[in-house]
Amino acid sequence: MARTALPGRLGERLRWRVATLAGRRDETAGARTLVLDVPGWPGHLPGQHVDVRLTAEDGYSTQRGYSLASAPGTERIELTVQQVEDGEVSPYLVTDMAVGDQVEVRGPVGGWFVWTPDATEPVLLVGGGVGLVPLMSMVRTRRAENSQAPFRLIYSVRTPADRLFVPELLDGAGTETAVLYTRSAPEGAERAPSRLRAEDLVAHGWPADRAPTCYVCGPTGFVEHAAGLLVGLGHAPERIRTERFGPTGG
Repeated sequence: MARTALPGRLGERLRWRVATLAGRRDETAGARTLVLDVPGWPGHLPGQHVDVRLTAEDGYSTQRGYSLASAPGTERIELTVQQVEDGEVSPYLVTDMAVGDQVEVRGPVGGWFVWTPDATEPVLLVGGGVGLVPLMSMVRTRRAENSQAPFRLIYSVRTPADRLFVPELLDGAGTETAVLYTRSAPEGAERAPSRLRAEDLVAHGWPADRAPTCYVCGPTGFVEHAAGLLVGLGHAPERIRTERFGPTGG
């Protein structure tokens, strides 16, 4: 895939903007989607993220990066945040932030882990837990732009209660979707709970000879494991794009 031009001049993307919470949706017991109005937002590409900054009355500030879940096109963006135990930022965003409250955001950030609707090659999305969020931006953008690029999504999650974006994913969102469980599966599930396996990628992904672009996102261990399986199945390393996250204090 050719290098992609990023929306907005660099100076614009590095500037902090005030974002106002316009709405929120509970995704799971510990994850919430925040709908933010950001005047002057320069636009983004699916797969990018933003920095969110909170500042206390005493002047102390802290920031964290969160993936964009929404398709681009307006000054309204969506972030889906998983609360981190003992975190500094995520508990406020998930539990305390009310409609009308404001935070600062900066971005969009990132230029490698992105997909654009003008791409036509097959795409394989492999997400672990909250790593689904930037992949969902790609799924939504494909649907909004009526792209004909073949998409397949493999979503690995601990339990049915941990699934994000229900019922949107149950409807397929226009993308062939397989949900795999690692701890417990719904009654009647054909696959027993287990870690992602090579046979899962064979059954629900693209064969290497189709030369798909593979996007893998999730915790570091999951990403390294999934990328290794893909290489073992013959996928070219240069066609595997990864985005990983780990404990940061939330």
